[in-house]
Amino acid sequence: MPIPDKRRRCLWPGMANDPLYRAYHDSEWGVPVHKEQRWFEFLILEGAQAGLSWATILHKRANYRKAFAGFDPKKVARFGARDVARLLRNPGIVRNRLKIHAAITNARAFLAVQKQFGSFDNYIWRFVNGKPLRNRRRRGQVPARTRISDAMSRDLKQRGFKFVGSTICYAFMQATGLVDDHLTGCFRHGARR
Repeated sequence: MPIPDKRRRCLWPGMANDPLYRAYHDSEWGVPVHKEQRWFEFLILEGAQAGLSWATILHKRANYRKAFAGFDPKKVARFGARDVARLLRNPGIVRNRLKIHAAITNARAFLAVQKQFGSFDNYIWRFVNGKPLRNRRRRGQVPARTRISDAMSRDLKQRGFKFVGSTICYAFMQATGLVDDHLTGCFRHGARR
């Protein structure tokens, strides 16, 4: 019989009863990203999450990976009307026409950023001066947006990205380790990755 995990964690609703959500918190959320495909994956997933719970998207993640060509921005940038129709019929993803079109638009904008900056990684880490922001937050102190996410949102929108409002950008920053918002009482707070 497995030993119960008594480690203290951030207080996300539903995490205690969802092993996938808990595993995401414990091993992925807040870990700095540097791989291009991973950046693109989180752009698609965070955009899809708008108005929904992150747990919903986590449970659809494998379906998204398959539907969006393994999160390959070059392939997604070539998606056309047939692909949009296919995605709108796919029950394994969020079948929202605007979000699907945004993912394709974002793939094209992502490639343009790579061309201009050498990589999306080079571009996005500039918002935090190249290293993760490590916050010391307690329960109830985690904001939905910051001045940095506001600036990131403005810049991404100017570059043609969609579904990149400031709140989505802050969630994107947290997910990809640009910012570490694990609560001070969480066993992951300040962990070096």
